[in-house]
Formats: sequence, C-alpha cells, structure tokens
Amino acid sequence: MHESIEQAFTELFQWCSRRDFAGYDPFDALNSRVFQSTPFTRSRAARLIWTQAFKRFPFNLRSLTLVPPQQNSKGLALFALAALSNYRRTKSPEAEKGARELLDQLLRTRIQGYSGAAWGYNFAWQSRNFFAERGTPVIVPTAFAARAFVEGYRAFNDDDYLQIARSSCDFIVKDLKRSVETADEICFSYSPSDSTRIFNASLLAGETLASVGSVTGETELCDFAIRAARYVARRQHEDGSWTYGAEPQQQWVDNFHTAYVLLSLSRIAKCVGSGIDIDSSLRRGFTFWVESFFLADGWPKYYHDSLYPADAHAAATAIVTLVELRELDSASTDLAERIARWAIHNLRDRRGFFYYQRRRFFTVHTPYMRWTQAWMLYALARLLEEKV
Repeated sequence: MHESIEQAFTELFQWCSRRDFAGYDPFDALNSRVFQSTPFTRSRAARLIWTQAFKRFPFNLRSLTLVPPQQNSKGLALFALAALSNYRRTKSPEAEKGARELLDQLLRTRIQGYSGAAWGYNFAWQSRNFFAERGTPVIVPTAFAARAFVEGYRAFNDDDYLQIARSSCDFIVKDLKRSVETADEICFSYSPSDSTRIFNASLLAGETLASVGSVTGETELCDFAIRAARYVARRQHEDGSWTYGAEPQQQWVDNFHTAYVLLSLSRIAKCVGSGIDIDSSLRRGFTFWVESFFLADGWPKYYHDSLYPADAHAAATAIVTLVELRELDSASTDLAERIARWAIHNLRDRRGFFYYQRRRFFTVHTPYMRWTQAWMLYALARLLEEKV
C-alpha cells in the first residue's frame, strides 16, 4: 500500500508539473468566451444555470466553449502545501526548490488594493448566495495561501513567508465583514462584498488568525480566532453535524465542508491552547463525520444521506483531516489509507491524474486541477509524511 501511494503521488506531481499546475475548475464556466459574448452575462439565473450545467454535465464542455486552462490561487496554495509536506518527509534540495517555487508563484497571484495580502479565484463565480467578479478577494483561497506561507516559514525559518501570512490577517480583520460580533462570538464574511454566514469560511479566517497570532504572540488575533470557533461550535446540531451555513438556503450537510470545519476547529484549538474549550464539539463532529460519510472500504460519500456521487475532493480532504486529527481516534490513519486505496483504484487514470466524481451510472473523467489534483496531491503527501 505504501508503494502505491508513493507512485500515485509521484506520477500526479509530474502530471501537474508538466501543465504548470494550470487546468480547469468545476466553477470556471463563466470564463467561457462563448458565454461572455452573449447578453446572458448580466443575468444571475443564466450565470447560475451555465455554471451548474458545466459542473454536472458528464462530458467536459470547456474546449468547445473556449474556457482556457489556467492557474488557480487556491490550487497553487494546495500544491505548495503538498510540496512542503514532501520536503518535511524527504529533506531533499529538490523538494525545497519545488516548494519555494510554488510559494513564489502563489505570491504572484495575490490581489492588490486591500488592507493586506488576499487571494481570489481566476473566474467569476455565481453561487446560490452571491456573485463574485473575477479577482474578488475571498477568504477560502486567502486562508489556504496563508496556511502555505506559515508552513513555509516553519519549514525554512524564512521571516518573509511569515510576514506575508501576517498581512493576510489585516485583510481578514479590516476588510471582511462581520455579520455576527459579540464579546465571545464572531462570524467573518466570505468576501468584503457579502455578509453571508458560511461556517467553514469564517473558521478558515479564524484558523489564519490563530496560526499567525500563535507565532507572533499577538493575543488580539488569537482572540478573534477563539470567538470564530465559538460561533461555529455553538451552531452544531445534536447529532454532531454542521450545515454549510446559517441561512435557510444553506441547510445541507456534506463531507468536505464538514472536514473543513473539523480541521479548522482543531487547528485553532492547538494554536490557542487553553483559550477555548471545544473538545466535546470536535469529538461529536468527528464521530458523526466518520460514521456518516465513509463505507468500510473507504468509499467517500458526498452527502451523509446519499451514496453518490463519490467525489475525489471529498476523498482528499478526508485524508488530510484524518491524518491531522489522528489523536481523536487511533484508527483514523487506517481509514485515511483505505480512502486513498479506494480513490487510487476507482478514480485514478493510468496517466496519473484523478477523475472528478463517480456517479451512479457513469464516472466524470474531467481532471479538475484545483478541485481534484491539488487536493489529492496534498492528501497523498500528508499521508506519506505521516507513514514515515
């Protein structure tokens, strides 16, 4: 099993490197030059239908509709995290060079004009809740970029990397809205232009503040993180689950957003130490997640109440989360290995990349760069690092 993971990691890294880590994304449909030439670009409904059609269609329509393959800032952050994990495992000069090059590429994609370092997506994005123009800074890629730079600082003792991550804290504190703010709770928005209450997004902001504040000694940053953790922990359901967000249209429960919540809660708790007590919430959430989203052979369910689709993104985020939360369950690394084995057997192409999803009657073979390849490379790297 160890050799198959090593081979899958190596071949996937080579496949992505040959393409300069650029590719398609499940949400890049609005980059279509065909769509951009129509008046439908001004219609919320048309944007949403076009995006969802591309995401759900069994065949890749992007070449036909002139969607160019591109680099994605969150994808670059994940690739950098994978490379940093590989460096920690191997300590090779080649691994250090690869990690630093990816961090340099990531830095070049940051968005200017805000209070601190921020990142966004390489496409305009119409969600159910809001529309974000291409180049809008949002917390998810910003938080993953900050995670990569904090880990770069820890790996290479390079203060420049820490300062970049610290700058992201200014973006979070000064530019993001706070839809809820009390003495002991806070909820950060997804971007400076919306006030949505999305649990994993607010926690990613908190994780960034905690990871930086614990290094720089800034208690104010850690206090923000503690309040963000309390806000989400207190909105956990009795069965241990969390919905995607607080709004009526955000009441679904899925695998990878639950993993995001668990991982960020755990990272915040580890950074701030005794400043917050969320052990009970974390353990109940972990138990619900493990018991609800995975079959015995490692099959990763997308929703807790439905077998299909089996999604490579869900598999990869699960592997990372299980490795990092292994102190909660001695069997978590074994489950991570079973998920990796299942994904390699069921979703991996012989050319080295991973497919998007396995659905009831067919498999979507589109090799999404951020959603699938970047996450899977990060997951395999973390699993290999843990097994050393």
